Amino acid sequence: MRPVLFELGPLEVQSYGAFIALGFVAAWLVMRHELGRRGARAEVAGSLVVAAALGGLVGARAYWFAEHLDEASLAAIFSPDGFTWYGGLLGGAVAVLLMARRLGVRLPDLLAASAPALALGYAVGRIACQLAGDGTYGQPSDLPWAMSYPNGEVPTTERVHPTPVYETLGGLALFALLWRLRDRLAPHRLFGLYLVGAGSSRFLVELVRRNEEVAAGLTQPQLFALAFAALGALLLVARRSPAESPAPSAAA
Repeated sequence: MRPVLFELGPLEVQSYGAFIALGFVAAWLVMRHELGRRGARAEVAGSLVVAAALGGLVGARAYWFAEHLDEASLAAIFSPDGFTWYGGLLGGAVAVLLMARRLGVRLPDLLAASAPALALGYAVGRIACQLAGDGTYGQPSDLPWAMSYPNGEVPTTERVHPTPVYETLGGLALFALLWRLRDRLAPHRLFGLYLVGAGSSRFLVELVRRNEEVAAGLTQPQLFALAFAALGALLLVARRSPAESPAPSAAA
């Protein structure tokens, strides 16, 4: 792990911030390409990704505060800690939907472009957790690829499951699958496949993570992962809606 990626004089470039930014850049590139390929305005991809970043930041922080009302303080607003991925996902989704509506982006185009963009962006962003050693690693393990994080932000000298690596590999595999099927599945089904893949991946990773069980022997991320996978399954079996008909041509 390498919490400080490199130094520019007195300035330290943190690996966490750098790779989170690269994750958004990767998502922007994919979304821009896919929107343009579908005949939509490719230039709005930047506004959508910015909305996702800001909405995700607010959602992640707000959800964390809701969970820690007894121990949180106003000073924690400016802390680098205190975020939840599911709060960020929900906040980002709301912000993107509102921005897409404002910009006139058709829902089918948004779903089709977002599915591979989200998968790749998440995969790149998880590299940030691995390099920073931020405590999102897993339980102790004696597997050959287990590793310790002695210099991480949340250090441990015990060999543990490198769960950020698992999530990066899972995200890349899901991106490859979605990219291959993006012309074979209707937009709502492509996004449904993303939800099933992302939810299933997170559920499995949680089996070796250190999060506490909250209900039925499951962790809170697992409950959210099941909800995402269930919603994705519904989208996969849903019929094509009128909103997903091809966009009218200019000559029509």
